[in-house]
Amino acid sequence: MTASSEASGRALYRAEQVRELDRRTIAAGIAGFALMQRAAAAAFQVLREAWPEARSLSVLCGAGNNGGDGHVLAALAAAEGWTVQRVALKPVEALTGDARLAADMATAAGVGLEPWRPGLTLGGEVVVDALLGTGLAGEVRGDFREAIAAINEAERPVLAIDIPSGVHADTGAELGVAVKASRTVTFIGDKLGLHTGRGPALTGEVSFRSLEAPASSAADMAPAAELLHRDAIAAALPPRPLDAHKGDAGHALVLGGAPGFGGAALLAAEHAARLGAGKVSLATAPEHVTASLVRRPEVMVHGVRGAADLGELPGHADVLVVGPGLGQGSWGQAMLQAALDAGRPLVVDADALNLLASRFGGLTRDDWLLTPHPGEAGRLLGTSAAEVEADRPAAAAELQRRYGGTVVLKGAGSLIAGPSGLAVCPYGNPGMASGGMGDALSGILGALLAQGLDGESAARVGVMVHALAADEAAAAGGQRGLLAGDLASCARILVNPTMGE
Repeated sequence: MTASSEASGRALYRAEQVRELDRRTIAAGIAGFALMQRAAAAAFQVLREAWPEARSLSVLCGAGNNGGDGHVLAALAAAEGWTVQRVALKPVEALTGDARLAADMATAAGVGLEPWRPGLTLGGEVVVDALLGTGLAGEVRGDFREAIAAINEAERPVLAIDIPSGVHADTGAELGVAVKASRTVTFIGDKLGLHTGRGPALTGEVSFRSLEAPASSAADMAPAAELLHRDAIAAALPPRPLDAHKGDAGHALVLGGAPGFGGAALLAAEHAARLGAGKVSLATAPEHVTASLVRRPEVMVHGVRGAADLGELPGHADVLVVGPGLGQGSWGQAMLQAALDAGRPLVVDADALNLLASRFGGLTRDDWLLTPHPGEAGRLLGTSAAEVEADRPAAAAELQRRYGGTVVLKGAGSLIAGPSGLAVCPYGNPGMASGGMGDALSGILGALLAQGLDGESAARVGVMVHALAADEAAAAGGQRGLLAGDLASCARILVNPTMGE
């Protein structure tokens, strides 16, 4: 089963792709300066909607077309009676092309211009960041670095035009220093880097404006990724037939909970049950059996001292979840080997990933779903977590190429890399930075696989359900103190999208 294409999300592009879309739009008959005017007008509209009481701006303009957008916005605001402080990082006489036309337009509109200098006071009620666009690839330096620091220290709301200056448009990495925006308005094609890595922490709310560019401009261009939308959950999980029975909903087996680490496996099993698996079994160390029966008697718990105690249990399951609380000792190694030998689809998490990196190298499968956080991803790739975070899309794609199946690279803007490409989850919150969240996700994914979703669809839907459940739980009680166990009841509602009909 695959999610309906009707519920697909928004296309995301890399910087070079967006530049090509710009070129095609201009070639289709929209002049470059007219496109700049559309961008500035769209940005000014977003600004007015976000801060309706504001009547003064500080607009910081860089040297290229991003700066040109800022100059035109300054002219538009002045024409409506706003007080505008226009700050240039490059002298107007050094500008060329559309950027020069834009600066001259603002000057003709009576907008003053002052060169950037250290210590300059930004007096506007709102600051507009039009410093650096999507072409930035290296670390921010010199006056631009100082200007970005001044924006962040001004304690004013900030609107970033196209992308917060200092954010890498392709990766979401922060290039030394970056503007922390309250809102970002982006144009022509949405950028992958706005939605993963450091991007989400620096963009604020993102508004996309196509500027009426012809849709045909992107017809032959494969997006870099897809920004997922929650509507795909309902498309993938229609109501069950009236005569459904538990066998139709699949059997998920969780292998985990080495001696002293029973909680993680129990969380995974509980979430697998709450997300609709018809039957859930848990193979865990014997000392954890009582706790499992007390907490969740619906889970069929088996105390196992080693692989021999598993018997035929792995072969009776439709999907195996291996890793939560597994440990890297002999018990965990035996459980992972049994899971690999079972010939069933797998969700591989936590210490099972570490064992893949250290003791089970070279394996590749089409029927598994790997769920590393950046540290685990680094071990699987033989690199560091920092290097993974420096280019999350490339790391996710390389993991999928090297190991096969579908890969979920967890973190801000979780990435799903599968056979059909890359997807980004736009949901979730910082309260998810607590123990057990990954175990909950592995159980959710196991339940969706058990119910018949293919690996890639299960990953896309499951990651969204996990993140949205965390958002709803945080809305009810706050982000601090959010526990993995709080997600199950919210997630259950999300996977019953027609419940209120």
